[in-house]
Amino acid sequence: MIRPLSRTALVLDILGAVLLFATLTPMSLVFYGQGSLSFIGISESAGIAAMAVAGALQCGAVAVGRLAPGIALAVAWVGAVVQMAAGLSPLPFNVAILLVLYATAAWGSRRVMWAGLISAGVGAVVAGLYISVFNSASYGGFGITFAAATLLVLASVLALGFAWVGGFGWRMVLRARRIRAAQMRAEAATAEEQERVRIARDMHDIVAHSLAVVIAQADGARYASAVDPDAAPAALTTIAQTARGALSDVRMLLTQLRHRQGDGPQPTLADLETLFAQVRQAGIEPRVTVDPMPPGEPPGGIQLAVYRILQEALTNALRYGDGQSVEIHLAWHPAFVDITVANVIGESASTSLGGGHGIIGMRERAQLVGGVLRAERDGGQFVVRARLPIGSSEGGQDGTGASVAGGGDS
Repeated sequence: MIRPLSRTALVLDILGAVLLFATLTPMSLVFYGQGSLSFIGISESAGIAAMAVAGALQCGAVAVGRLAPGIALAVAWVGAVVQMAAGLSPLPFNVAILLVLYATAAWGSRRVMWAGLISAGVGAVVAGLYISVFNSASYGGFGITFAAATLLVLASVLALGFAWVGGFGWRMVLRARRIRAAQMRAEAATAEEQERVRIARDMHDIVAHSLAVVIAQADGARYASAVDPDAAPAALTTIAQTARGALSDVRMLLTQLRHRQGDGPQPTLADLETLFAQVRQAGIEPRVTVDPMPPGEPPGGIQLAVYRILQEALTNALRYGDGQSVEIHLAWHPAFVDITVANVIGESASTSLGGGHGIIGMRERAQLVGGVLRAERDGGQFVVRARLPIGSSEGGQDGTGASVAGGGDS
């Protein structure tokens, strides 16, 4: 198997292998050529040629170790067989075998990795026995003890096994890096998706409420124009103001989408009066009761959630209510705030409730701050009830974070 490898990395591997061959092969010839050639009776020239071929094969395997670890392992085995067939002693360029085993464990496929481990075990036994026989022949046929042969095998196992284990350790490092990179990409994708959902939720709240006010004003002006022509300019002024405000908020959200900077429009409790004024201008009187009052300045996340829930509940009242009044009750306790919004359901709303995303959006708002929200019919009324824990307003859910499916939707 050939792995994808940059041209620079491949060139560096080839240069390193050439340097390894140019350095260690002459050293092998100078220090190990004399008297070590052949306990099988070949000529010195043939032994030198075999040494050059074996060195070229083993160093060449290093050149392709990262590119094709499986091929490198096979070539290294061929070089080792040529070396043993020529009766050559262990030589300095045999360090290339260690580098090839390292490459199989670090960059090879799963099959090549295990083939490298098997090669390390088998090669260690073969190398230990070969060295024992070579030494025996070098000393005039006197055999070496079993203990000495065992030590040679163990030394070979340690040398080859250490190279493979080192490569396996680097493989684990690379794997951990890949997992971490994939985790970071997944976290970034999740954060982006959450941001898109938040912006979509804000967009829905802004546009749905503004359009509900505009439609109510337009219908009211059309019906009242025949009786009171002076009411039309006031309605048109309210429509223009509402549309401008919605356009400004939408532009801020779109800027955030383009440049990913700023938090966009973040209403607070101080903006509730403006919200109630818009609803009054649309022809519905919100009757607001706050008891008990907030014990202090609520967290920003809670203020935003309260505003958005009331905004969507009032939008429901404008679209599906009877056009009279809406009862709003806020109860600020030290650990939580209770929200109740109730309005009489209009006659035309019997088949309209439950077809949109408004209730889902309110429920998500409550869940983001660890709260719970219920929206349902209660006799002839549509009632939204929510409880938001003030102590967990950073977006995490606690044990009350489950929501209950409500009735209608916008």
